[in-house]
Amino acid sequence: MLTPRMLGAHLLAIVAVGIAVGLGVWQYDAWQERRAAEAVDLTQRDPVPLTDVLGPDDPFPGDQVGQPVELSGTWLPGSTVLVSDRFRDGERGFWVVTPVEVADSAVAVVRGWTASADDVPAAPEGPVDLVGWLQPGEGSGALDDDLTDDVFPQLRIADLAQRVDGDLYSAYAVAQEGVGGLPAADLEELPDAGRFTALRNLLYAFEWWVFAGFAAFIWWRFVRDALAEQAVGDPVASSV
Repeated sequence: MLTPRMLGAHLLAIVAVGIAVGLGVWQYDAWQERRAAEAVDLTQRDPVPLTDVLGPDDPFPGDQVGQPVELSGTWLPGSTVLVSDRFRDGERGFWVVTPVEVADSAVAVVRGWTASADDVPAAPEGPVDLVGWLQPGEGSGALDDDLTDDVFPQLRIADLAQRVDGDLYSAYAVAQEGVGGLPAADLEELPDAGRFTALRNLLYAFEWWVFAGFAAFIWWRFVRDALAEQAVGDPVASSV
């Protein structure tokens, strides 16, 4: 076990296992940090311009859920849709969503809440300046029973894209104050951050730990085979 050849094997195994375990811990810490960052309540922070947080082609930043953002653009009233099963003060109703064109792209804005799909104020037109809470697109997997109407079961950016000419931001904003005579959507109804946030980091951590276990297994096999060869070549050991 203490020959130069075996000592080299021991050293290589220690280095390989140590590096793999360390990298696994690093990825696990990154997973925890990103989850913790996403759990921070940003809703009371000062608003910042949307374009300072998110670009038209950027993926949604997981650490900006709930950040108040300032929107300056132009309403796109012809692309208004409703999102069903939204509650306000315990009453079931709809979100009213109208996109706003910002910097040559559009961002969906929840203008407010309505109890009836038949009693929705006309969508505003022209320029707009408002503050809303930034949210990632929903993706619960709910199915749309009627693809011909303007009522969606969830606010998926991909679904809204077919109603808007041009690009869409990978987020939507919930107006802090109701727009166009609508009461504001309840803050409690804002969706939670995605459950798969930083999942890749967690999987990488497990992958590195599996590699560490594999390296330890290879070292064990190498030592076992070396001892077996030694026993065969040593008459005394063989007789024992």
